[in-house]
Amino acid sequence: MTVRDVQQIIEEWAPPDTAMERDNVGLQVGDPLSRVRGILVALDVTGSAIEEAGRRRANMIVSHHPLLFHPLHAITPRNHVSRCAIALVRKRIALFSAHTNLDAARGGTSFALASALGLVVRDFLQTPARQMNKIVTFVPPTHVEAVARAMEDAGAGKIGAYDGCSFRTSGTGTFQGKKTSHPAVGRQGKREDVPEVRIEMILPRHKADAVIQSLQKAHPYEEVAYDLYPLDNSAAEYGMGAVGELAHPVPLRSFLGTISKALAIPAPKYCGNPRQTVRRVAVCGGSGGDLIDLAVAAGADVFVTADLRYSSFHDAEGRIALVDAGHYETEFPVVPAIVARLRREFRRRGVSAPVAAARSTNPVRYCLT
Repeated sequence: MTVRDVQQIIEEWAPPDTAMERDNVGLQVGDPLSRVRGILVALDVTGSAIEEAGRRRANMIVSHHPLLFHPLHAITPRNHVSRCAIALVRKRIALFSAHTNLDAARGGTSFALASALGLVVRDFLQTPARQMNKIVTFVPPTHVEAVARAMEDAGAGKIGAYDGCSFRTSGTGTFQGKKTSHPAVGRQGKREDVPEVRIEMILPRHKADAVIQSLQKAHPYEEVAYDLYPLDNSAAEYGMGAVGELAHPVPLRSFLGTISKALAIPAPKYCGNPRQTVRRVAVCGGSGGDLIDLAVAAGADVFVTADLRYSSFHDAEGRIALVDAGHYETEFPVVPAIVARLRREFRRRGVSAPVAAARSTNPVRYCLT
């Protein structure tokens, strides 16, 4: 198992193309071909996390928050980022980060938070548009099924709970090969009019390269004609936040106790009537203040997130209960989710490298008097 193999496992779950613009995800430090002896999964890259990796003899850290987010003009021990980068290089520890792409993944940050709070997740709170493409190609009737299946296997043709979705129309293709051509149908220098089938399939934007490569490999023609169109459609497998329901309705006061216990936060900030009934809950791990209106539209009784502005609590009055449960606390549940996924994939592949969750890297402390 190499660093690149680990990267591919996580990016299959959380494709880098689904990350927000200007986010810095992927391999940040290290050789992608290095053999992995052990992995430490952490929310943040800190000096203590790097020391823990060393004690555990782990030569790779998988983090949620990227260490290298802004360009570095110098690498000296004068600041936290540079000190960590130097330590990683010295100890030969690779660093891979999955940030907003993991936030957008089904089963990612917000889904892990929902699970920690005992919710049965129904769907994303938001599915951003313009995540899909449509591919169109033209195939002789003898190879329609082979080409369509190849594109399906690469990720095309999935719409919601349906696979193998396509639209096909018959027509006539024309071409004339030059002297350097090797036509699969007809002869060089002769205009050919041949029956062809137009195949149209939808696909996630980040799978476009893989689908095109599979199309070209399966297609019998020497030169493959295809069109790729950007769509405004949203991708059902990627989004932000999550909406779910409790098994039984409870008063807000009781649900606040659940949050406090599940996330190990002594005093979550909130607004709302402590006696109001809570059944439907919207969540967003990390900073989700921009999704409040969507939580209201989804019919949620309460929205759990972090980093809420003071004005947001005023604006929510009479519309929805808000809970600010802390940035670290609402994102940390994704750490054991990453650990579980990597361990499961390692077992499937017969890999024995240990995977562990780092001790808390939360820089925030609470003073209770």
